[in-house]
Amino acid sequence: MIRVALIGYGYAGRTFHAPLIRATPGLELAAIGSSRPERVHADLPDVSVVASLEETVALPSVELVVIATPNDTHVPMARTALRAGKHVVLEKPFALTLEQARELVSLAHSTRRVLAVFQNRRWDGDFLAATDLLARAALGDVSHFESHFDRYRPLVRDR
Repeated sequence: MIRVALIGYGYAGRTFHAPLIRATPGLELAAIGSSRPERVHADLPDVSVVASLEETVALPSVELVVIATPNDTHVPMARTALRAGKHVVLEKPFALTLEQARELVSLAHSTRRVLAVFQNRRWDGDFLAATDLLARAALGDVSHFESHFDRYRPLVRDR
């Protein structure tokens, strides 16, 4: 059993990560790092809530840290978790710059830890169908394919 700590319980943490972790055989949601324990406990009363990243990565039973926080916090949090000896899954975007991404990859290699970006859309039915069609060349020679997911938000947050 891989014990997982989820950092962040906003939209991505609550909607995607916590349910997926809990539904995946071999994973156990051991702790959630959040400044709003009441919100976490309203949904998941049996999960431990930890106030800080430092406390979370200090938990000896946690092997994997999933980071679902605002974009500009991904790199520093991943750096902290990797240095604490944890494997890391980062919500998109992986990093804000190529230099930051390369730094994290180098740190993961030097600490011998797995570092990955969350790829939830790879397992959606439409993506799997497109992958199958391309693999079988059912559409002939495809020179361009474009796919995107729109999310209506009339006001973009200033982050």
